Amino acid sequence: MLLELENICFERENKKILDHINLKLDIGKFIAITGPNGSGKSTLVKIIMGIEKPDFGKVILDGQDITELNIDERANLGISFAFQQPVKFKGITVYDLLKIAGKKDMTKIEACEVLSKVGLCAKEYVDREVNNSLSGGELKRIEIATVALRGAKLTIFDEPEAGIDLWSFTNLIDVFEKMGELIKGTTLIISHQEKILNIADEVILMKAGKIEEIGESREILGKTFAKTGCYKIKQ
Repeated sequence: MLLELENICFERENKKILDHINLKLDIGKFIAITGPNGSGKSTLVKIIMGIEKPDFGKVILDGQDITELNIDERANLGISFAFQQPVKFKGITVYDLLKIAGKKDMTKIEACEVLSKVGLCAKEYVDREVNNSLSGGELKRIEIATVALRGAKLTIFDEPEAGIDLWSFTNLIDVFEKMGELIKGTTLIISHQEKILNIADEVILMKAGKIEEIGESREILGKTFAKTGCYKIKQ
């Protein structure tokens, strides 16, 4: 077992955001969290990363209680977090960013190999500055490349489809389908997109601050969405 959440509670302004959450994440899985807006999904992953601290309960990584550890300490233990909107760095090139992420000096050939794995034409991107000249989809794939280089035990993505166009999203799905090749650890992703939910090994359905159900994507999404007539289960 990689990560355990024990009886996590979180409240703000007398409103229960998370209500006694118990969860176990296995090693090497691609796990998706879904549910309606306001169900507590983003708060849950922020507590795992240490951005927020629970009012009650424990966060355990590899058997170690990390509830009181800060973001940097958790990152050093192998948890990586990708925000909805990737950070831009004025004056820093993609090559610089990849070297920082990998914590080692790498050749441009090595950097290009990593970029190719996330579907970018490496020669066109390796020397580009990480700024507003890059689209949301391009920034997201560069971010995935940096995550892959970190070699994290647990990588968290908060709605990676946010702010990108349909074409970029389609390319992003191709990257996520190959996530096991890029990231050897566990991937935890918040998403409402059926294409992402369909490729998950496991789906966690949240509602009103509680975990409603956990299971295979076909099982969970079939029961939850098929009755609406707008969800297609992957064959």
